[in-house]
Amino acid sequence: MVLFLIFAGLFTDYLWFDQLGFAEVLTTQWLASAAMFAVGFLGMALPLFISIDVAYRWRPVYAKLNAQLDRYQQVVEPLRRAASFGVPIVFGFFAGVSAANQWPTVLLWMNGGSFGEVDPQFGLDVSFFVFALPFLRGLVGFASAVVLISLVAAVATSYLYGAIRVAGREVRISRTARIQFAVTAALYLVIQGVSLWLDQYSTLTRQGELITGATYADANGTIPAQQILAGAAIVVAILFVITAIIGRWRLPIVGTAGLLVASLIIGQGYPALIQTFQATPNESAYEAPFIERNIEATRSAYGVADVQEETYAVTTEPEQGALSDDAETTASIRIIDPAQVTDAFGQLQQFRQYYGFPQYLDVDRYEIDGQMQDTVIGLRDIDMGSVSGSWVNQSIVYTHGYGVVAAYGNQRATNGQPVFLESGIPVSGALGEYEPRVYFGETSPEYSIVGGGENLEFDYPGSEDGEEDSYYTYTGEGGPKLDNIFKRALYALKYQSTDLLVSEYVNDDSQILYDRDPAERVQKVAPYLTLDSDPYPAVVNGRIQWIIDAYTVSDNYPYSHIESLSERIADTYTPSPTLPLDDINYIRNSVKATVDAYSGEVTLFAWDDQDPVLEAWQSIFPTSLTPMSEMTAELLDHVRYPADLFKVQRAVLGTYHVTSPGTWYEGNDAWISPAEPTQSGDNVPQQPPYYLSMQVPGTEEANFSLYSTFIPRATGANTRNVLTGYLSVNADAGTGADGEISEEYGRFSLLTVPGDETVPAPAQVQNNFNADRTVSTELNLLRQGDTEVISGNLLTLPIGGGFLYVQPVYVQSTGQSAYPVLQRVLVSFGDQIAFEDTLDAALDVIFGGDSGANAGDDDVPTVDPETGEPADPGTEPTQPESDSLQQALADAQEALTARQEALTQGDWAAYGVADEQLQDAIERALVAGGDIPGGEPATPEEDAPAGE
Repeated sequence: MVLFLIFAGLFTDYLWFDQLGFAEVLTTQWLASAAMFAVGFLGMALPLFISIDVAYRWRPVYAKLNAQLDRYQQVVEPLRRAASFGVPIVFGFFAGVSAANQWPTVLLWMNGGSFGEVDPQFGLDVSFFVFALPFLRGLVGFASAVVLISLVAAVATSYLYGAIRVAGREVRISRTARIQFAVTAALYLVIQGVSLWLDQYSTLTRQGELITGATYADANGTIPAQQILAGAAIVVAILFVITAIIGRWRLPIVGTAGLLVASLIIGQGYPALIQTFQATPNESAYEAPFIERNIEATRSAYGVADVQEETYAVTTEPEQGALSDDAETTASIRIIDPAQVTDAFGQLQQFRQYYGFPQYLDVDRYEIDGQMQDTVIGLRDIDMGSVSGSWVNQSIVYTHGYGVVAAYGNQRATNGQPVFLESGIPVSGALGEYEPRVYFGETSPEYSIVGGGENLEFDYPGSEDGEEDSYYTYTGEGGPKLDNIFKRALYALKYQSTDLLVSEYVNDDSQILYDRDPAERVQKVAPYLTLDSDPYPAVVNGRIQWIIDAYTVSDNYPYSHIESLSERIADTYTPSPTLPLDDINYIRNSVKATVDAYSGEVTLFAWDDQDPVLEAWQSIFPTSLTPMSEMTAELLDHVRYPADLFKVQRAVLGTYHVTSPGTWYEGNDAWISPAEPTQSGDNVPQQPPYYLSMQVPGTEEANFSLYSTFIPRATGANTRNVLTGYLSVNADAGTGADGEISEEYGRFSLLTVPGDETVPAPAQVQNNFNADRTVSTELNLLRQGDTEVISGNLLTLPIGGGFLYVQPVYVQSTGQSAYPVLQRVLVSFGDQIAFEDTLDAALDVIFGGDSGANAGDDDVPTVDPETGEPADPGTEPTQPESDSLQQALADAQEALTARQEALTQGDWAAYGVADEQLQDAIERALVAGGDIPGGEPATPEEDAPAGE
């Protein structure tokens, strides 16, 4: 039964990989693991068996034993033969399991090529440290364990059978035992000598207090000391060999004691003396060459060697018409926050409870009417938590989600709802015709049985006018076929379900779809890659494709600074992930992977074919990668610079934007990414980078970009919330000629703020918003009653000669089906703040009424939520002429004051009257502000205020 269970797991894995076309990946892993297990098993079991056997065979035959040992022999002797085989087998098994897990290290060593770069200390190619050194250290560690265990086994066996006798203070060892012990000890010391020799190379990847890599004390003390100790270990090993010949133990014992003393004096004391009396008193000067090594290696290993600082002559005084040169950027300012509109997508586009959208939507761009348009996009995936628990419903009927929902990033409807460019069931909109069914998504069922019968799978609900629900039969090749009883039995065992065997809905035409999460599918077929935390969907060539960025990483790049990948990835929207390799000092975005949402097909495109680590893996799995040249132009239009890589690079550039060793050592120009400005308290996560289409100063046109800001690195009361730097990268790969990758893709821009200018950072701007009297008054009014105010993402844009901050403000009622609606827009430039109904109006307030940003108005064109037709450009939301927003707010403030006075005086009648007046004023303010156009309900399904 145990063997059959193992076979069932292995065979179903093979069926899954074979159906995807990646069977070679699985079989290579199996063969490599099996070979490594065999090597580990034999490498431990054989020496241990030989050591025990030699000690027993050459035991003294007529040795006189004491009574205690004699009793031990009587107990052990009946089990001796079993133990002589069993002990090596048990140790060999554990050694084999440990060795089997090291197949990636061994295969990388066997297939690794050259980096074309040499380390500055030893002049070795970087590949030695990345590929060879981990293997050699693992091999030496394994050999050391084998020899040590063999020596212990030999000593125990010799003592039990009289080859070692203790009489008082005298220890007698037989000649054969002496030879065996001495030779084994000599071999152990040789291995330790090799280990010490390899330790000198490990200093280049060791994290120290100042830098990663060898410091002055290491180069002049530790490394020479390790070379000396390695030679001393070989000398002591020779002394043990001499003992095996002449039979005297004094020389190796003295030599071993001398080696221990030398390791303390030479290995520990000498480097400490150099550090204390030379390096520390003159650290800045002595460590400068080593800091320079660290800077150069770190920038190279993290792919930021070419990033250069550019001083941004920033102004904090807005001028009329200052945005005229940035009209393309202001036209694309994204006022729809993908983290806040999920509920709006759900209420307006979910249609049924068994559909759902991800917690955070994605930002992408599409060509609409000849113009590239930033969009907020999400898949209408199946939500199995809302499906009844019967096996038929869970596995046969509800099998897939349906369609893409996308909204303009820079537009809103007059009632604050998103303006959809793709929506509805059946799907329709600007994205054209495509296969809308989502069989492979982030919330897909654990497994589904498809294709086995006509119209068994629920497709989409009928309309409200009586149209019946639609059903569908899967026609793709997304999973292994259940075309015989044997396969059905294996999967019934795998999923502990007898229904798979007996259900009439499962037949020879059925397929089983499982492991359906896009990231999980990519990780299984490419176990050597570290995946980005944010797979995102895109409509490409008539299909929904999941696009997933993948990285090759290492922690063995010499002199490169070590970063915690999980800590750098974590931010407001991304929890800290669990990663197989967390502490890294080398990373490349080597692969762009796609997963077809309908067929589940996985394609791995070799994005960075110059990456030596990827080249090594390509040699190991030669058929798993597809050349980047096979990516279509439409797919390239949706490939973007990955956010996780950018987060790691911005963390590195926070310190390593400084290239002068002296300045780097002083540490007075170190930066960090700011904390999330909309949150407060302890352990606030860092603000995430944002995707925006904008024209960065120094570039010729606007591009889809990814950006982040910097503030000074400090702690406690010394923290200054001022902007010191602005990092952006061209994230658009598909704007090059003839559908090729744009030469600008991946190009960084690092703007630095002159030290004599004080530009508020995001946290300070958020504080200014909250402290502004006008803003706080209006926000407090919006919070009255059954509503709450939600601050959207605070965006920072380098336009108008300075930095412009834009934040959408959402209002949400507390009803059960409430969702946030975009009500107002906050804008800040320097010390100026505007809080208006539209972005264009706010920019006009800041820049004197003629911002030059007409194209950037979030209400140009506004869209009427009832007709779906564009409103007149520049018009404000419809409101009664007799009830302006200003009057409503003034009435609300007057009523609020009256209510507070009545509360103070205990006049509850007056309090009730004032409270009614306040509620009335708030409702009129919402109507006048556009939340309820003309006072009429805006939702399509029920008579309720917009947002419910």
